[in-house]
Amino acid sequence: MFHLQSLELLQWDYCQRLTLPLDGAIITVAGPNGSGKTTLLDAMRTLLGLDCSGGRNYKTYARHANADTTWLRAVVDNRPHGRQTSSRPFARNLLYADQVTLACRIDRNGGDWQRRYLMADGDVPIETLIEAPDKDWLGIEHWRKRLEGAGLSRAIARVLALEQGQTDRLCEYSPKELLRLVFDVFGDQEVLDRYEEARRHLREQQAEVEMAERELAHGRAQLAELEARVTQYRQYRIRLREREELAAEVVPVLEWHEDRRAVTAGLNELHRQRLQHAAQKRQRAQDQAELLRLLEARQAAQDHVLELERQNDAAQAALQQARDAERPVEDLVKEAEELQKLAAIEGDAAQLSDRVRDLESQKSELDRRWHAANDQRARIQSGLDGLRGCHQAPPPPEVQRFQRTLRQQEIGHHLMADVIEITDDAWRDAAEGVLRAARWVVVLDNPGDEGRAMALAEKERYRHYLVADAERAPSTPPPDSLLAVLRFTDTAPGWLLHQLAQIRRVADTQAGARAGGEWITPQAYWRDRRGGRSVWVDPSGHQFGAAALTARAEALQGQLAQVDGQLTELAQRKRTLQRELDAARRAGEGHRAAEALIRNSEAFEQARQQWPTLKQARIEAGERWQSLQEAHTKAVAGRTRAENRYESLQRRLSDTEKDAERTERDWQTRRQELRGRAAASQTLRRRFPAHWTTVEKRRALIEHYQNATQARLRAENLERELAEGQWETDATVEEKLLLMQTTAGDQATRLETCKARNAAAVTAVSNARERYIDVLRATVRRYRKNITDLGTLAGVEVVADLPHLDNDDTVLRQAELKVSFNFDGKGRIGLNDGEASGGQQVIKSLILLVGLLKDDDMSGGFVFIDEPFAHLDVRNIQLVGHFLKSTRAQYVLTTPITHNVEVFEPADITLVTSKKPRDARWAPPIGVLQRRAEAAV
Repeated sequence: MFHLQSLELLQWDYCQRLTLPLDGAIITVAGPNGSGKTTLLDAMRTLLGLDCSGGRNYKTYARHANADTTWLRAVVDNRPHGRQTSSRPFARNLLYADQVTLACRIDRNGGDWQRRYLMADGDVPIETLIEAPDKDWLGIEHWRKRLEGAGLSRAIARVLALEQGQTDRLCEYSPKELLRLVFDVFGDQEVLDRYEEARRHLREQQAEVEMAERELAHGRAQLAELEARVTQYRQYRIRLREREELAAEVVPVLEWHEDRRAVTAGLNELHRQRLQHAAQKRQRAQDQAELLRLLEARQAAQDHVLELERQNDAAQAALQQARDAERPVEDLVKEAEELQKLAAIEGDAAQLSDRVRDLESQKSELDRRWHAANDQRARIQSGLDGLRGCHQAPPPPEVQRFQRTLRQQEIGHHLMADVIEITDDAWRDAAEGVLRAARWVVVLDNPGDEGRAMALAEKERYRHYLVADAERAPSTPPPDSLLAVLRFTDTAPGWLLHQLAQIRRVADTQAGARAGGEWITPQAYWRDRRGGRSVWVDPSGHQFGAAALTARAEALQGQLAQVDGQLTELAQRKRTLQRELDAARRAGEGHRAAEALIRNSEAFEQARQQWPTLKQARIEAGERWQSLQEAHTKAVAGRTRAENRYESLQRRLSDTEKDAERTERDWQTRRQELRGRAAASQTLRRRFPAHWTTVEKRRALIEHYQNATQARLRAENLERELAEGQWETDATVEEKLLLMQTTAGDQATRLETCKARNAAAVTAVSNARERYIDVLRATVRRYRKNITDLGTLAGVEVVADLPHLDNDDTVLRQAELKVSFNFDGKGRIGLNDGEASGGQQVIKSLILLVGLLKDDDMSGGFVFIDEPFAHLDVRNIQLVGHFLKSTRAQYVLTTPITHNVEVFEPADITLVTSKKPRDARWAPPIGVLQRRAEAAV
C-alpha cells in the first residue's frame, strides 16, 4: 500500500492555500479544540473518497471557502514495498512513476457542489491539472475502485473513516465482524476471489435453477390457463351446438308436439261442448215450460194480493167506522163514570179539592214525562242528523276541541278511532268493547312534538293518552288473536298492539276456560290476568269503521220509534186526564154532577147498553183487519217470491240463450281454428325429418326439457351466457395448448439440466471453500501473531482463539475470532465486555488496529488516529509510541495542545493548527515541525 508524502489544500474550509509535508512515519496534528485538526483529516478522507466525520461532508467545507472551486491534492509514494514483491501500488492503474499525484476537484454546480477525481504520474501541480480533459476525471465509485487496486481496501477505508474520539471502535466489533475484517485485510485475494467466484457461480446456477423453476411454473401456469381456455372453448362450442339444436330442432318439435296435443285436446273439448250444448238445450226447454208455469203463478199471486188489498181496505174502513161509532159512546160511558165519582164527593169540598190536586199532580207528572221523552227524542234526532253525510261516527266535543288545538299549533296527529277498521262483524262487539278505552288515544306523527303536545293536553285537561312512540301493526298477526280481525291504516302504540295480539278469540266461555290465558268471546266477555268481565257496548256507542256508523244509526232509529210510542201513549193519557180535571174543576165551581147524571141518564144508559156491542164490533173489525193484514203480508211475500223466481228464471233463460248463441258462435269459430291448426300441424310435421317426430324422440325431449317453454328459457339462458360470459372463442387455442405442452416439456428438461450444473457448482464451491478455510486459518494465525507481538510491546497479554472452521457456509458465517486481553495480570477481558477502563479500551483498539497494518512481507499503508492519547498516562503513551514506531506503516495522529510533551515524542512531523481570528477571512497558516534526519537516526 502507498504512503502519503505531501498534501496541498486550495480554498478548503478556511484554508486559502497551503502545502503540508507528510513524508514521515508518524505525523502529529496538534492544536486547540476547534483549530481545524479534524478539518485536515476530513480533507485527507475526501481525497481518498471516504466519508467525513461527525455528519459533515465535503460540501460543508466547500461552502465555508465561498469559492467556485476547491482543490485537494496529495503526492503519494508509488515505489514497491516489502521484501517479496516488486510491484508498484498503482501498477494496476498503469502508473509506474515513483510518485503519483491524487487530486480532488470540487466545483460549484448551480446551488450544489460536485466532486471529481484524477490520478497522474509524478508530482503534478494544480495549475497543470486544471488543463486535464474532462474524460480523465472520475466519479466517486470509479475512484474508490482505483484506490482499492492500489491497496486501500474497503476494510482499511472503514478504519480510516473512524471519527474523532472513536479510536476504540475496533474493540467494539463483535468477534464475527473482527474475523471478517482481518480476512479482508490479510486474506489471499486470489483465493478469496476464487471462493467468491465459486459462490457467485453457485448463486448464478441457483438463480438459473430458480429461474428455470419459475419458467417451468410459469409455463405450467400458462399450460393450465390454456387448458382452462380450451375447456372454455369446448364449453363454448357445446353451447353453440346446443343453441343451434334448440333453435333448429328442439323448440320447433316441442312446439309442434304441444300444438298437436292442444289441437287434440281442443277437439275433445269441442265434442264435450257439443254434448253439453245439447244438454243445455234440453234444460232450456224445461226452463221455458217452468217459466210459463211461474208466469201463471205470479199472476195468480198478484190477483190474490189485489183481492186481499181490496178486502184489507174494506176491513180497515170498517174498523175505522167501528172506532168512530165506539169513540162517542165510550166517551159518554167514561163521562158517566167520572160524574159518578164526582157525585160521590161533591158534597165534600175537601175531597173535591184533593181530587183536583191529585189530577193536577198526575197531569204535571205526565207533562214532565212527556217533555223528558220529547227532549230525549230531540237528542236522538240530533244524533241522527249528526250522522247524516258522515263516513265515520264523530268524536265527543272535548276530543274535537283538543284536535282543533293541535291543528292550530300545526302538530300532526291521528286518533285511534280514525285508523282502526273491524274486518269481521262477528267480532265487532268484542273489538268495540276492548278498544272502548283506546278510542280517543292521540298518536303524534312526529315524536319531537311530544313536549308541546303534552303541554297543550295538560292545559286542556285531556283525559285520554297522548303517545309519541308508535309503530306499524304486524303484517302477519297471530291468526287466533283479536288483532287478526283488525286493520290499521296508520301507526298505533306498541302496548295496544301487544295487548290485542295476546287476546285470543274463543267461541264461548267454556272454550276460553279450557284454553286459559287471556281470551274474549263474540259476546264481548273478556278474561284477562285480573279476571273476567263483560265489555259489551250498546250498538249506539260503536265507533270503529263505517259499519259502526250504520249500527249507530239503526240503534238511534229504534230508540226514536220507542220514544214516539211513549209520546203517543202519554198524549192519550193527558187527554183523558185533562177531561177528568176539567170536570173536577167544574164541580168545584158549582156544577152538580148528580144533576148532570139525572139530566143525561137516558143517554148514559143507552151508551152503557150500546158500548159492549160497539166495542165487540170494533174488536172483531180489528181482528179481521189484522188477519187480512197478515194474509196480505204473506200474499205480498208470496208474490215477491213468485216474481223473484219468475224474474230469476227469466234472466237465467235470457242469459242461457245468449250463452248458447255465443257458445255456438265460439264453437264454430273454434272448430274452424282447430281444423286450420290441425292442417298446419300436419304440414309442419311433413317438413321435419322422420326421426325427429318419433315417439321415443319426443319422449326424450320432454324428459330433458319438459316443454317448449323450458326449452325457450334454456335457449334464452344460453344466449345470456354466450353474451355475458367470459368465453374462449379463438379456434387456435387447442393448437396453442399442444405447443405449450411441448414448451413445458422442454422447460422441465432444461430444469433438470440446470439442477445438474448446480450440483457441479456446489462441488466447486465446496472445493473453493476448503482452500478458503486453509487461507483463513493462516490469516488468523498471522493476525494472532501480530496482535500478540504488539501486546508484548505494550505490556499486555493478548490471546486470540482460533475459530472453528468447517466446509460449510453456515459454519463459516458463524465463525468468530475471540480476542482477550490481560492488563497487569488482573485477568482476561474480552473485546467489549465493559470491564476495561477508558485507557485500556484505547490500547485494545490500537493493538487491533496496528495489527491490521503490520506486515512482515510488505510495509506501507497509513492510518488516521484521532486523539489516540486522550485517556493514556505517560507510561502508556511511551509504550504506544514505541510500538507505533516499530511498525512500517504511516500514522496521522491528532492531539490537543497538552502539557504532556510525551505525545510529540514519536512524531517525525508535527503540524500545529491555530484558530481562525473572528474577523479574519482565512485561518492562519499551519505550522510545521520536522525532526532532523540525524535525530530520526
